[in-house]
Amino acid sequence: MTRLDTYTPAAPGARRGGRRVPRDLHPFAWWIWALALATAASRTTNPLLLFLVLAVLGHVVTTRRTEAPWARGFKYYLWLALTVVAIRVAFRCVFATGITPHDHLIFSLPHIPTPAWYAGIRIGGPVSLEATLSAATDGLRLACLLCCIGAANTLANPKRALRVLPGALYELGVAVTVSVSVAPQLVQSVQRVVRARRLRAGRSKGIRALRSIVVPVLEDALERSLHLAAAMDSRGYGRSGAATRGSRRATGALMLLGMGGLCAGVYGLLDGTAPAALGLPALVAGSALCAGGLALGGRRVRRTTYRPDPWRAAEWGVAGCGVAVAVLLSVSVGYSATDLNPSLYPLSWPALPVVPVLAVLLAGAAGVISPPPGRAPAPAGAARTATGASKSTGTGKRTSTSPRTEVTE
Repeated sequence: MTRLDTYTPAAPGARRGGRRVPRDLHPFAWWIWALALATAASRTTNPLLLFLVLAVLGHVVTTRRTEAPWARGFKYYLWLALTVVAIRVAFRCVFATGITPHDHLIFSLPHIPTPAWYAGIRIGGPVSLEATLSAATDGLRLACLLCCIGAANTLANPKRALRVLPGALYELGVAVTVSVSVAPQLVQSVQRVVRARRLRAGRSKGIRALRSIVVPVLEDALERSLHLAAAMDSRGYGRSGAATRGSRRATGALMLLGMGGLCAGVYGLLDGTAPAALGLPALVAGSALCAGGLALGGRRVRRTTYRPDPWRAAEWGVAGCGVAVAVLLSVSVGYSATDLNPSLYPLSWPALPVVPVLAVLLAGAAGVISPPPGRAPAPAGAARTATGASKSTGTGKRTSTSPRTEVTE
């Protein structure tokens, strides 16, 4: 006698047994959260707030990154950020300019005379504590921006984001996806080469091991680019389709005018001395022209999507956390604007405003609101091994998933 017990699996992100089912968050939600946090970081030079932003990024990435190899590259972005800060401080020390009599001198570098046409640039000389701290703060802000982009690359799969783009932006989205995925792919190549060197008992370390790592990584990148070009060519990338020449020209004109209107509108909103027509009216007109260009260009592209990524409450919560932080650090409500950009004269410990701190901590709530990441699919060899093990038990009971069917003989 055979009994079949079938049931429909729970929807991704739903609660089962009091716990949320793991699923991958929509990639646009992570990008909105990361870009909004980068916008908030660009509004301040307070080192305490910038360190808090880095701590929030590290917390969310640690708790919500997947098991994919490219998702392990956030530490490389941290090393890149540290390098940026060191280069910024080194340049500020070498090109020692803007020293005032009230600065606290640390040391002095040998001065190199410059020609008359190179006036205004001083190479070498005294290095002050205020100038060094100012350079470190500027470098730290740029480091936060890089880490925000690194967090977006770590948490969101850019190839999945390509499926959500409008049809008119498909070719541009492919180019952006390829450029954005370069860093994760390089990280994966470096990890693979380092692992191979360890298996082969490579003894060279440090600078000596650089050549044995760089050459295979470059070879892997070249091979991957050739495979990508062949794949894009086989799928008809770059074809004009059935669109007429007039339709392509109209789409290009609408997009160019729309982008120009968006740039003028953003400039008018940021600059208080700009005419009123360059503010909100230009922004609305540019948005309308871009929407018309996207609608017209999307008619010539036919795309199908297999299992589209859902946009649920978790996506709204993650994106809302990031946007709220950007808004709270832009309106200067409940705190002084000088708290975001403290002065180094006189030299004192920067204040820590309460509202920006709570806003940045709100961004850390994305690690709680978002569901646990989905598990990576098991390798084919492991699946075959598990199947063979179930057959060798001789119990006569087999279990399969999606949907799960239990057969009892």
